[in-house]
Amino acid sequence: MNSAYSQTFHNPEALFNPSPYGFSHVAVVPAGSKLVFVAGQGGEENKDGKLSTDFRTQVQHALNNIKIALQTQQLTMRSVVKVTTLVVNHDTAKLNIIIEEFKKIWPDNQFPVNTLIPVPRLALDNMQVEIDAVAITKQ
Repeated sequence: MNSAYSQTFHNPEALFNPSPYGFSHVAVVPAGSKLVFVAGQGGEENKDGKLSTDFRTQVQHALNNIKIALQTQQLTMRSVVKVTTLVVNHDTAKLNIIIEEFKKIWPDNQFPVNTLIPVPRLALDNMQVEIDAVAITKQ
């Protein structure tokens, strides 16, 4: 746990260790926290909605778009407790990219809880990934 944030992440010993996969099994949010929900963010590079054809680039932009949204509430990626990751044509190579990019965002392995869902299509043509987030802040 980072002392600047009050949430804690747990990985029960009776479950497999999810850290190598870039997520935690359990996130505990203290009473009195305000929840901040960020809508699913795709890999758009800018406000014009331009999408790269590269999966890694889309993951990087999706995470950066979440970061931008959180900044409007004076929050950082460290305040994120839960994400949902939607991936078109999910495979091991894409999973490895997600893991690598999550480890860049959360290098101390204090990963948010994550549900990854393979999907056949997302909202926009050529969109390969969409990530939403739930963050916390003190009230």
